[in-house]
Amino acid sequence: MFKVNPADKISGEIRVPGDKSISHRSLILASIAAGESKIEGLLEAEDCLSTMGIMRDLGIEITKGGAGKYTVQGKGLDGLEEADDVLDCGNSGTSMRLLAGLLASQDFYSVLTGDHSLRKRPMQRIIGPL
Repeated sequence: MFKVNPADKISGEIRVPGDKSISHRSLILASIAAGESKIEGLLEAEDCLSTMGIMRDLGIEITKGGAGKYTVQGKGLDGLEEADDVLDCGNSGTSMRLLAGLLASQDFYSVLTGDHSLRKRPMQRIIGPL
């Protein structure tokens, strides 16, 4: 057994190949980090753009700096803001599943929805534990 001591601050650079799964997670993690994060190689697929749109709806500033290059002004885990409307995941099951977990921890009301196909998919295994 070993003890892990929490760090005061984590800073650095991580280079991983851009793919859909990593792109979703990088947007979400950058949004709940405190301060500026730069993402390069973001896959600009509809699913990832759904996650980006939702993070913007939650008050996160995300600016495009070129093909696959984005700057995210993270607000920390408690810095997300209640959206003015339902949060549309489009056809992105990844957006729905990841954001359901994130939003369950927030002190505000949120509704996630999606297109007809996404609304037909089973979500009980995700929402049950939440």
